[in-house]
Amino acid sequence: MNQSKSYPKVLSIAGSDSSGGAGIQADLKTFSALGVYGATAITAITAQNTQGVNSQFALEPQMVYDQIAAVMDDIEPSVVKIGMLSNTAIVEAVAKALHDYKPSFIVLDPVIVSSTGHRLLSIEAQETIKEKLIPIADLLTPNIPEMKALTDSSLSSLEEKKEAAQQLFNLGAKAILLKGGHEEGEVKTDVLFVGQQTTDNGQQTLSMFTSETVVTKNTHGTGCTLSSAIAAFIARGLSLEDAISEAKNYVTEAIRAGADINIGKGIGPVNH
Repeated sequence: MNQSKSYPKVLSIAGSDSSGGAGIQADLKTFSALGVYGATAITAITAQNTQGVNSQFALEPQMVYDQIAAVMDDIEPSVVKIGMLSNTAIVEAVAKALHDYKPSFIVLDPVIVSSTGHRLLSIEAQETIKEKLIPIADLLTPNIPEMKALTDSSLSSLEEKKEAAQQLFNLGAKAILLKGGHEEGEVKTDVLFVGQQTTDNGQQTLSMFTSETVVTKNTHGTGCTLSSAIAAFIARGLSLEDAISEAKNYVTEAIRAGADINIGKGIGPVNH
């Protein structure tokens, strides 16, 4: 008799991207590429393409909760990745569901503004995320604009980045991966701040993850892809630092593999 194979499972709670490059679609492609079973709870539907977001429609909060409950009751994913949440009521519904089901690991990607500059999260919902989701997340993965929005910091130096991270630790954050994709230079450096662990002099511990800058216009969905890849590697049993390192490598190669693919007239997707 063949024994059933134990398969790592991840739930993505995020918005739908009609162009297929970001959001739920990018998450599922990433999970599949990395050998993880992906389930979804869709929070919002966007009408978007490589040139921008034309419109968005948020689902009813109870429907969002019900999707999460249905997946957790049956499939029981150990890891949850959170992306676009759209409004305050959805943030509260997600927080309640995660409080009720208590997954082993939560990756929170605070999707605030799209790569084309369209705000995807209300200011009120942003504050609710700080109050209800940051304290229960195991890892936050903000990019530079998102970190600025969450902390009102210029992030012009490593010291300012440390101070901004401390603001989120004061809210209950456990670990923060500040993504450096928006910064200039031949390399991109993400900085992992860990709150519970300190050095002998009481400072935050941090780790640097550096990758070569791939020059291309096809970067749509990189943030979604990175957070999903981290979630996938966590579900596969890797440590936090190893999961981030492997996820960074995956995203860099996905960007490189998509550099010459001509999809859309604007910022094209990576090749998952």
